[in-house]
Amino acid sequence: MSAYKEIAWNGIWKQNTILAQVLGLCPLLAVSTNFVNATSLGLATIVVMMLSNFGISALRAFIPYEIRIPVFILIIAALVTVVDLLFNAFLHDMYLVLGIFIPLIVTNCIVLARVEAFAAKNGLRAATFDGLMMGIGFVWVIALLGAVRELIGQGTLFSGIEMIFPTLSGIQILPVDYPGFLIAMLPPGAFFVLGLLIAGRNWLDARANQRMREQRIHHQAEHATDHPSSAPA
Repeated sequence: MSAYKEIAWNGIWKQNTILAQVLGLCPLLAVSTNFVNATSLGLATIVVMMLSNFGISALRAFIPYEIRIPVFILIIAALVTVVDLLFNAFLHDMYLVLGIFIPLIVTNCIVLARVEAFAAKNGLRAATFDGLMMGIGFVWVIALLGAVRELIGQGTLFSGIEMIFPTLSGIQILPVDYPGFLIAMLPPGAFFVLGLLIAGRNWLDARANQRMREQRIHHQAEHATDHPSSAPA
């Protein structure tokens, strides 16, 4: 259980693919213009990561080491093709919005890095769980980035949700006459918001490390008080 907790913590926070490893920036910055687009791509990435980790972990004993990377890419490409066709069949409007970025999951270094670093060396359950957690870590960051950019840029949230759920519609958070902030919708705005998210994560980690050091010093002081060394005769 502790091993799975560590996998979950690594995927969601400690080794977060975006905030810690800074991988997959191309789809992250291009698709995160609003919450719905960002979350849709993130969920597609979760499915690919889970299934690719599962498949490669199951086949790792049969894949020669010398050709492992081409085989990994072939498996990932097959899974991405399935996801791409499913989007086209059942979420066609969203498929048109995301465009080339669904097929480009094949080249997303997040997916290939996890199958190489973890799935190819671990069992089915651990590998699948790692794919899920790494995917969740990717989703919450890209969703938050999309929500912030959409709110600042347009004053709305969930814009485009009708492409997935036709009975729903986006929410106007800021006043209707809000003029919008164009730079938030452009690539520079994505870099600014992402930089703030990374800085916030580093600040939280620094605070946590500082608290741990203070607690360790406090415990050492208490231990020294409770067990004073005997003075020489």
